[in-house]
Amino acid sequence: MKHGALCVLLILMALPAWAQPPTRQVSANQPSQTSQSQMEQSHDQRLAREWGLTNEEWARYGELMDGPLGIYSPNIDPLSALGIEAPSEQEQRRYAELQVQAEAQRVEKLLAYQRAYDEAWQRLYPDAQRVSLPDATPGGMSVIGSGRAALFVKDDCARCGLLVQRLQKTGTEFDLYMVDSGQDDARIRDLAKRMQIDPARVRSGSITLNHDGGRWLSLGLPGDLPAVVHRVNGQWQRQQ
Repeated sequence: MKHGALCVLLILMALPAWAQPPTRQVSANQPSQTSQSQMEQSHDQRLAREWGLTNEEWARYGELMDGPLGIYSPNIDPLSALGIEAPSEQEQRRYAELQVQAEAQRVEKLLAYQRAYDEAWQRLYPDAQRVSLPDATPGGMSVIGSGRAALFVKDDCARCGLLVQRLQKTGTEFDLYMVDSGQDDARIRDLAKRMQIDPARVRSGSITLNHDGGRWLSLGLPGDLPAVVHRVNGQWQRQQ
């Protein structure tokens, strides 16, 4: 060791601990910034594939959610966000087609689960009463009733409650479908109480309470909830 280097080493050894140059310590259990970045990139790539998007489109979705769209619609899905902000009609059609395909797959899964739910209830509680759950037809979702209104509502919807009250006052017979009920009968009963649905009319069958089970999506009708639909010439049409 050269004389100059030896002097420097001896000086450093003589310094108190607080005066010595700091040393960087890296925990063995803490991933490096590079590793964390790779994990996030892999996660984003997987989500992009699940939505049928490219990595660039997924990045674009992230940018949109960081802007005004994310403030006004914090729970909007990637396809809707990209479709709304699409710069051309061609891209808008692409996102619309992707969304139709995604929703069709979702409805198919909901139908499969609804059948499993019905089978489980019949097997476990064959003699117990429950909320009416209309069956699906082979050609798709059916809405029960002949000449009756089908009313689609959701939770935390003030307009839904007002519409229910109006239909009740006019004596309209209708089948109520709760969207995103989670197949939970208790949620529908709670909704009926909050909307002040007459129990006597439920017992008589002039009003029925049902899980939506993907029916609203399957109808493909425009507009937000609540919605009143009727069957006209074999086609379901929105009245309100």
